[in-house]
Amino acid sequence: MLAYIPSPSEGVWHLGPLPLRAYALGIIIGALVAIWIGERRYQARGGRAGLIGDVAIWAIPFGIIGARIYHVATDPELYFGEGRNVTDVFLIWKGGLGIWGAVAGGALGAWIACRRYGVSFSAVADAVAPGLLVAQAIGRIGNYFNQELFGKPTDLPWALEIDPENRPAGYLDSATFHPTFLYELLWNLAAAALIIAIDRKVKLTGGRAFALYAMLYTSGRVWIESLRIDAANHIGPFRLNVWTSIIVFVLALIYFIAARRRTPSAEPAPGADDDSSVVAIDEPGTGPSDR
Repeated sequence: MLAYIPSPSEGVWHLGPLPLRAYALGIIIGALVAIWIGERRYQARGGRAGLIGDVAIWAIPFGIIGARIYHVATDPELYFGEGRNVTDVFLIWKGGLGIWGAVAGGALGAWIACRRYGVSFSAVADAVAPGLLVAQAIGRIGNYFNQELFGKPTDLPWALEIDPENRPAGYLDSATFHPTFLYELLWNLAAAALIIAIDRKVKLTGGRAFALYAMLYTSGRVWIESLRIDAANHIGPFRLNVWTSIIVFVLALIYFIAARRRTPSAEPAPGADDDSSVVAIDEPGTGPSDR
C-alpha cells in the first residue's frame, strides 16, 4: 500500500498531431461547469435562460488575457532581460496564468457584457460566485498532471511524489511534498458549498455572494501559499500572492459589510432583457432548478 500520492507520468497526450494538455482541459471543463452552475442559480433568481453563457463569451477571453498579464507583470524576469525572449510572453500554452488577473479580467469582460445586455452586474456576479470556485478546483487538477505548485517536503500519508526533474533546487533529496493543489481544490469545493448553503438561508444580493467568494478563497490561499516552495517574488517576509490575498480579503470584507445596507428590493432585476422588461426575483432555493 502506497504511503503517498503518485504523480502522473505525463500531462500531455497527442491525438495525431494535436496535443491535448491536461492543464488546458481542466480550464475548459471548469469553465463549462461554472457556466452551468451560474445558469442554474441565475434562472432560480428569475433571470433569463442563456444569459450567463452570453456573459461568459466576454468574460472568458478577458479572463485569460488578464491572467497572462498578471503572470508576466509579477514574474517579469522570466521574459525580459539578458538571455530571455520577450516573444515568450505570448506562449500561453507553456503555462503561466495568474488567478488574480483572471478574476480581474473576467470581471471586466462580464461588466462590459452586462452593460451590453442591460442586466445587473452584481446579480450576475452573485450567481456565478460558487461556480467560479468549482472551476478553480477543477483547474488545479492540471497542476497535478504538470507536477507543479506543490508545497514543502512531507512524509504524511497524502504526500505527493514528485519526479526529480520537477523538484526545485535545494529539494532534490526530497521525494514527497505537500499536495497544495489538492488542498486548494478541497478548500474551493468546501467554500462553494458554504456559499450556496448561506445563500439558501440568507439572500445574498448586491454582490455579497461574490464578496464572500473573494473572502473565502483568499483566506484559504494565504495558508496554502505559505506552504508552496516554487519560485515567487517576495515583498518583505511574504510572497506576492499572500499580500494580494490579504488586500483582496480586506476589500471584499469592506464591500460585504457596506452592501448589507442594500435591501433586496434595491437589486435590479437580474433577467431584465434589452427591452427593460421586469422579471421577479425568487428567493434562493425556491426555484425548481435550485432544489
